[in-house]
Amino acid sequence: MEKIQKNKNKSNTKKNTDKVQIWVKKETLAYEKELKKLQVELLKFQNHVKDKGLKILMIFEGRDAAGKGGTIKRITEHLNPRGARVVALEKPSNIETSQWYFQRYVKHLPSAGEIVFFDRSWYNRAMVEPVMGFCSERQHHKFLRDVPGFEQMIVDEDIQIFKFYFSVSKEEQARRFKARKTDPLKQYKFSSVDENSQKLWNEYSLAKYMMLSATHTEAAPWTIVKSDNKKKARINCIKHILSFVEYPDKIDKKDIQVDCDIIVYGRDEAIAMEKKFKFSHNK
Repeated sequence: MEKIQKNKNKSNTKKNTDKVQIWVKKETLAYEKELKKLQVELLKFQNHVKDKGLKILMIFEGRDAAGKGGTIKRITEHLNPRGARVVALEKPSNIETSQWYFQRYVKHLPSAGEIVFFDRSWYNRAMVEPVMGFCSERQHHKFLRDVPGFEQMIVDEDIQIFKFYFSVSKEEQARRFKARKTDPLKQYKFSSVDENSQKLWNEYSLAKYMMLSATHTEAAPWTIVKSDNKKKARINCIKHILSFVEYPDKIDKKDIQVDCDIIVYGRDEAIAMEKKFKFSHNK
């Protein structure tokens, strides 16, 4: 009997040494709980998309390190991959460069029953390309003129478009770049384009203003996601999506109400930027 008790004590001691106590912030637990609830809703929505043969396109744009990829990851995490695709194209080949600019994107548009996520899109020509000198001024302005018509054609084909621009502050972007440089698991994300982002901050701001002014339309409006706080950005981006779609057994509206400090209408952002530019010019 004594030997059995000793062995039992040894077993308990071993079990205890295999465990590690971890402290988790309450806000992190609340975030995980809310995220899971919203991911269930996204799955309900995807089932509805499949059942009704709907076509959903979601475009994610923004400055480097703004949190686009992380948000896409949380949105798609539990979706059925057969009906949800992420498109993240490499730089165009020589053949693609000679084609109609939109051509390489068109073949990735959603078919019936599909949700497609563009991690950067044709809007490369509105931001990175003109700022970095990868396209001419004429090509840039032509693109801004052509986009509303192109997106109207997409909408006319019964494709519902969501356009998100993730907006990060200069200070937060610098902090995230520093983390990318020092973290071996994030170093692959850091590129020569990233290196110039801080130096060309004002040029990117002007390009953003021109893009919003020219391409925020009734058919395909922009939604700005303030993303200095990644968790809040993700939660509110998902809530915005859910508030603009219908599907069976949807949760109460109050559970998907967005934070107006995080989600901003694209036109309002453009107006705010214009006022800021004028103020800076008059100083």
